[in-house]
Amino acid sequence: MARTRSPIAAAALRYGMICSMICGVWGLAWSGPAVAQDCPRGDLDKAYCDANGDLVADLPTDPKKIVDPSALIFSYTPVEDPAVYQKVWDGFLKHLEKTTGKRVVFFPVQSNAAQYEAMRSGRLHVAGVNAGGNAIAVNCAGLVPFAMMASKDGSFGYEMEIVVPADSPIKTPADLKGHKVAFTDPTSNSGFKAPSAILKADFKLEAKRDYEPVFSGKHDNSILGVVNKDYEAAAVANSVLNRMIDRKVFEPAKIRSIYKSQTFPTTGYGYAHNLDPKLTAKIKEAFFTFPWDGSALAAEFKKEGKFIPIEYKKDWEVLRKIDEANGIKYTCK
Repeated sequence: MARTRSPIAAAALRYGMICSMICGVWGLAWSGPAVAQDCPRGDLDKAYCDANGDLVADLPTDPKKIVDPSALIFSYTPVEDPAVYQKVWDGFLKHLEKTTGKRVVFFPVQSNAAQYEAMRSGRLHVAGVNAGGNAIAVNCAGLVPFAMMASKDGSFGYEMEIVVPADSPIKTPADLKGHKVAFTDPTSNSGFKAPSAILKADFKLEAKRDYEPVFSGKHDNSILGVVNKDYEAAAVANSVLNRMIDRKVFEPAKIRSIYKSQTFPTTGYGYAHNLDPKLTAKIKEAFFTFPWDGSALAAEFKKEGKFIPIEYKKDWEVLRKIDEANGIKYTCK
């Protein structure tokens, strides 16, 4: 039976893992040049300013840098095959087109890093960014998060679970010593940052010293890797796990959960910081007026029933604490 831990918001302060793997992800060349400005910015990249202290990039003060594109490019975090989610989001994107008066194009990104870089370079305007990657997208790509999926009563969240093949001798996270553990992506909260920190703090297991970390790229890859016994164990978001079970992608009896975390916020939806304010107002309107009942989104995200407003500074505080405990710096190269 999966074990639920005490709130990680407090426990995260104990975690002290070095971020050698995640730092490597951001050692890449950006397509868009960063121009330093003389302004307060906190952890934001030098291309952005944060005069009001809300931790997200301000709208550029130079009118020439504010954009009003003829077509909006939208992407959803690559937790699974992008082709699956292009169909799921089709009805919403039509609603977004009607509300904004813009043509909307679905951009099927293959990796988290590709999604962030696309927004940074101006090739992506609206995006659903994985919970663990929101901080990087905010600080390095100018994402301004404003919405999150929630149930009709306003509750939200998901848990990280560590799963193993059903017949595995591994019964608890402590048993992972000497084994390979699959993670999704170094930027993922449930797919890497939270589980690696928890394994170190609560079970005294460190990557490379006590277990061998491998990266699958996406949650569905990790889950199916455990189902097919390509991986001995995997840390995944149970929101993705449950949706795959609902779609009958695999037989649930083939896997077993050995750990379940506290509840985390889910995918954060946001827009590029330099979009025209009149356009961003329409984008927000589209999210908060979308009719869920009978939609493909409702069929896919069965526990959700609406979008709710969020504040990055407040709602992502626990995940920023996990990053801090992991030694992660939002350094954009």
